[in-house]
Amino acid sequence: MSNQQAKAYPAEFRESAVKLALESNNSIAQTARELGIKQNTLYNWIHLYSKKGATNKPDREMNHPFDEIKRLKKELAQATQERDILKKAKAYFAKEYR
Repeated sequence: MSNQQAKAYPAEFRESAVKLALESNNSIAQTARELGIKQNTLYNWIHLYSKKGATNKPDREMNHPFDEIKRLKKELAQATQERDILKKAKAYFAKEYR
């Protein structure tokens, strides 16, 4: 039998993994594979963090980097769409005034 020690993951990584697993459209197993951790480990973390409840969650979780990235991606998509519309409108009106 091998004496493998469990990897020690930082608390911030565990919290991020739990949040990602619960909020993403992927299954928990898929999320675990993407993060490079065992599926059971992720299930255990989800169980532990759900037991803690909202009272033990740090204030910084309200401004979590994943939330900021998601918001910025939405803003970028909207700005890109608006830019494309304006380009098409510019080309249309340029044809009309020639």
